[in-house]
Amino acid sequence: MQTHDNSAPLSNTQSNEEAVSAKDRMLILTIVVVILILAGLAILGFLVIKQGPDTVQGQADATEIRISGKLPGRVEEIFVEEGDRVKKGDTLVHIHSSLIDARLGQAEAMESAAQAANAKVDAGTRSQIVKAAYELWQQAIAAESIAKKTYDRMEALYAKGVISEQKRDEAKAAYQAATAGVAAAESQYSLAKSGAQKEDKEAALAMVNVAKGGVNEVTALLEDQYLVAPYNGEITEIYPNVSELVATGAPIMSLQKDDHWVVFNVRETLLKDITNGTVLKIRIPALDIVTDAKVFYIKDLGTYANWQATKSTGDYDARTFQIKARPTQQIENLRPGMSVILEDHK
Repeated sequence: MQTHDNSAPLSNTQSNEEAVSAKDRMLILTIVVVILILAGLAILGFLVIKQGPDTVQGQADATEIRISGKLPGRVEEIFVEEGDRVKKGDTLVHIHSSLIDARLGQAEAMESAAQAANAKVDAGTRSQIVKAAYELWQQAIAAESIAKKTYDRMEALYAKGVISEQKRDEAKAAYQAATAGVAAAESQYSLAKSGAQKEDKEAALAMVNVAKGGVNEVTALLEDQYLVAPYNGEITEIYPNVSELVATGAPIMSLQKDDHWVVFNVRETLLKDITNGTVLKIRIPALDIVTDAKVFYIKDLGTYANWQATKSTGDYDARTFQIKARPTQQIENLRPGMSVILEDHK
């Protein structure tokens, strides 16, 4: 009878289990050592490395003006392009209005008629004076008739949606001016028939003044047919094209003045040594320059821009202030929107 010896296989299994257990212990020990080393380095870095100062970043800015005028009309010619540099007084655009030109001719004719009537009022009721006044009256009536027909046509076209409200209003203004001309001419005719008396002289002089006022009004409008640059600067945007219609006060183009400044939004804790007149040292990364800028504006931005406290106790919310500073010297190629870094203050 044979007996089997199982001791050898059992011994091999036990030794394998011991080897695996030793590897696990070694791996765990290694992980623990690595964690301890990383924790030590983190604590060392926290204790040794000091946090640098906060970077205060702002941007460059400038005043932008919209060029517009009182004269409604058509853009006849634009003398500049976007990006052009202009000086104060340079002509920018020509706006033409045939309606205003017609009104000027009418106003000047009325002034001439009023002056002529005023000059002749002392001559009495001569037939030539009466006839001339009557003819002027009839001319004014004819002009009124034409203006009314034009206005009626414009009103009909406006009702059909063919023309704009501005065109209708221009025709209406011309008709009203013609009606006023009829009244003035009729008054002159009546004056000529009645003879020259003190009241007549005063009325004639008043009509001259009224006529001059009409000429001055139209002339003031025509002054805006050529718009000029109010400041030195750069044309940043042009809105209408040549031949397009523009209304009264409509912006024609934008002009950026040569008055650059920089603006920062900072928390109140940084304002201890900064007041109006403080000189800041700033850096403009895009131009790779460091220069000085003088503070001229400090304003609280309100509670909506507060810096919230990070701790529930022992800390407080800090308000945000806006600071504007103007460079102490001209900076070439500085454009609004460029980043600006606050380096220091004096």
